[in-house]
Amino acid sequence: MDDSYSVQTTAAEASETGSLDTLQALKDGDTFLVADPWGDIKDGADGLFDHDTRLLSRLVLTVGAARPSRLGSSVSRDNVFFTANSTNRPLPPMGGRSAPAGVIHIERRRFVWNRRMYERVRLANHGIEDVLVPVAFDFGADFADIFQVRGTRREKRGTIHPPTHDGRCITFHYTGLDDVERVSRLAFSEPPARLTASRAEFMFSLPSAKSIDLFVECGAEADCTPDPMRWRHCAVQARLAMRRRRRRGASLRGPRSPLFNAWLDQSRADIALLTTDLPTGPYPYAGTPWFSTPFGRDGIISAWQMLWLDPSLARGVLTYLASRQATEVSAFRDSAPGKIMHETRGGEMSALHEVPFGLYYGGVDTTCLFVALAGAYARRTGDLDLIRKLWPNLIAATEWMRDYGDSNGDGLIDYARAAETGLSNQGWKDSEDSIFHRDGRFPKGPIALLEVQGYAYAAWLAMADLGARLGDARAQAWEERAHEIRFLVEDKFWMEDEGFYAIALDGDGEQCRSIGSNAGHLLFSGLPSAERAARVTKRMLSAEFRSGWGLRTLAKGQARFNPMSYHNGSVWPHDTSLAVAGMARYGERDAVALILGEIYTAASHFQMRLPELFCGFEREPGEGPIAYPVACLPQAWAAGSAFLMLQASLGVDVDALEGVVTVANPTLPAGVERMTVSDLKVGGSRVDLIFERIGEGTVLMPRGKTGDVRILTSR
Repeated sequence: MDDSYSVQTTAAEASETGSLDTLQALKDGDTFLVADPWGDIKDGADGLFDHDTRLLSRLVLTVGAARPSRLGSSVSRDNVFFTANSTNRPLPPMGGRSAPAGVIHIERRRFVWNRRMYERVRLANHGIEDVLVPVAFDFGADFADIFQVRGTRREKRGTIHPPTHDGRCITFHYTGLDDVERVSRLAFSEPPARLTASRAEFMFSLPSAKSIDLFVECGAEADCTPDPMRWRHCAVQARLAMRRRRRRGASLRGPRSPLFNAWLDQSRADIALLTTDLPTGPYPYAGTPWFSTPFGRDGIISAWQMLWLDPSLARGVLTYLASRQATEVSAFRDSAPGKIMHETRGGEMSALHEVPFGLYYGGVDTTCLFVALAGAYARRTGDLDLIRKLWPNLIAATEWMRDYGDSNGDGLIDYARAAETGLSNQGWKDSEDSIFHRDGRFPKGPIALLEVQGYAYAAWLAMADLGARLGDARAQAWEERAHEIRFLVEDKFWMEDEGFYAIALDGDGEQCRSIGSNAGHLLFSGLPSAERAARVTKRMLSAEFRSGWGLRTLAKGQARFNPMSYHNGSVWPHDTSLAVAGMARYGERDAVALILGEIYTAASHFQMRLPELFCGFEREPGEGPIAYPVACLPQAWAAGSAFLMLQASLGVDVDALEGVVTVANPTLPAGVERMTVSDLKVGGSRVDLIFERIGEGTVLMPRGKTGDVRILTSR
């Protein structure tokens, strides 16, 4: 994950701190909650967070002074509800009555909506005797900044005031060093028998075969007392809001492929969960728990993955990033006029500039990707009105590419961090050891990454096309700039003896001759010649890269290769998706469908939810992929990978500017006999696309076409 404070460790080191895949995450807007499988919040990485501040750091349920025995827990398929089921341990005798273990069913069901956590605790007595059930919650609010939770030390912090309570609601107060008063309120539907600053105790009389509910809420704002009607109303609103996000754009369905459908449904639900409706439009936040915020690169790539189905994400991403475009030079923020944001944060540490990420620009590729996505969005939608609105931002971005992005005047986009607080590596592989020479040496800066030149090439071509449509006289010069970059990349990065591209050039212009997946991104941009693209594709499909679960970020046998590392041999689904989409751009289909099938099989071992990354070990018969313990779950561009790879396999290209949908040599993945793309909008037209396997091939059957969109097929 691209964040300067991301956990860039090996899987072995990460396992010592616990695995994020055991944490249960819910999110709505800028609020998210992370708890353990019991539903407990127990400090560590757990908590209820709002705008990068932890409002609730502890909420632990005990029944009869003991933690219940867990039966199971899960998040609903639509990502709205978390439910934990457990049962009691033996209860102490009270009033002559006691209960053996396993007679009281305890259900904790919660959701997050409108900056607030809602929870229902239901106790059901399945014993033959009436019982008294002592229930307690231990709680606390530390108001820790998200970077503190992730391990960044602070020399000092603000003041936590003594909590106050009114009998059933406890209020926590914190005055930050930024002079902001932060408040958290925890409320119960029933007044506790005993309430202190850190504990609420209840005593419930529970008849045989009866149940009782306790409602709990927590948020920054004072609100009504929790009750059943309020819980049901807010639960319905939360589910409806999620449903609206899930149903944006075209839908996909394989009528006879329930497991494949489950993967697509989970991926679509994860995109919906992570998407926040900002004033500028929908924006896919990067991932939970650590990256629940707008990231430039992640937002652009996630929107691009979904572009053929749901262009509204791209519109929202472009509009938001344009509003945060840099206007000044700042070493601390790694900003310069025209540069596009890498990350934004809302916590106390960011506000005080203890970390630079309140509004940080240390991504060398984001500006190029921003321009390239604008071109792809215009082509997909025909929406030149938005392009006209963003035209000053696009011009400013190209001026950054020309004036600041190329620091040494060699015609290539490069980077060197401007301050020690920033990222040392500023591409998507941003861990400290991810860019190196063949012998493992780290390069001197400024560094020109291979894939960034591909993004720049796509950006200049996009500007040339858009400029011509808008009547900008600079269009021809922009096209010439694209061809200049293409020549430079083919001349300076190509390694004839390897049949591959170098991962980067260092500050002396020397090739970093490592063999990495970055070349797959270059294919995605369309820069390589057909002959070289074929050689790159062949090598990326070899056992050097292919693990059987996707493509590794670094080829086996390279210096620093480690299948348990963050960037040097692991498998990132989004990285694989861009590579196979690049292969498809040059006509490859069978291998694309094959790797799509591998990624789908990997997802089935992760409960249909692809993690941020997993280890790059060789696939073994009868065994699943090996997890990377601190990978984000869910993560937007991992979820979006399913849709970009399926588009690549089906060969679908949408050009609303010309009113054409082209389908080239479609191929369904193994085990999927039929796939329907419903309600695909093309300008003012719409169409359903039905793909069906017949014999050894796949045929397209358009249905329900309205408007004047044309459907073209080729093989």
